[in-house]
Amino acid sequence: MAQVILVVGCTGAGKTTYARTLADQMGALRFSIDEWMVPLFGPDQPNPIRFDWMMERVNRCEALIFTMAQQAIARGCPAVLDLGFTKKAHRDKFRALCGDAGLSVAVHFVDVPRETRWLRVAKRNAEQGETFAMRVDRGMFDFMEGMWEPPAPDEWQENGGLRISPEGQGT
Repeated sequence: MAQVILVVGCTGAGKTTYARTLADQMGALRFSIDEWMVPLFGPDQPNPIRFDWMMERVNRCEALIFTMAQQAIARGCPAVLDLGFTKKAHRDKFRALCGDAGLSVAVHFVDVPRETRWLRVAKRNAEQGETFAMRVDRGMFDFMEGMWEPPAPDEWQENGGLRISPEGQGT
């Protein structure tokens, strides 16, 4: 199994739920970006949210997360990164960081149809359960959908990566 797992999927795919289960199974340290961003920066968030403001803070968190992941791996603990990975360039950046650090990396692609994801988001908004970090309205969902670049098979088939289907089956 790879030392670093990138959990990839669009909004509402179930990335955080999957990352939690995987980390428990692997005995890995899990990093979920929402669990950093909301407590650290949520109270200071401008209204309306500005993309540049948010991305500056996401980048800071990701730099710290990668440093902590490297420390965990050096101690024999794999890392599961649930950082969104909406765009291929973002995934490429982390694959390069891992390569430069001598770490093996695999992509686990949680692949769920758009309308199923929207229903999950609406339910999460209403219930505000364990994986709720912030309210995602239809406009934000559609914005993220427009940015989404699903990984090609060559991305998730390397180093034991997986595509997780809606039925929960890895391929």
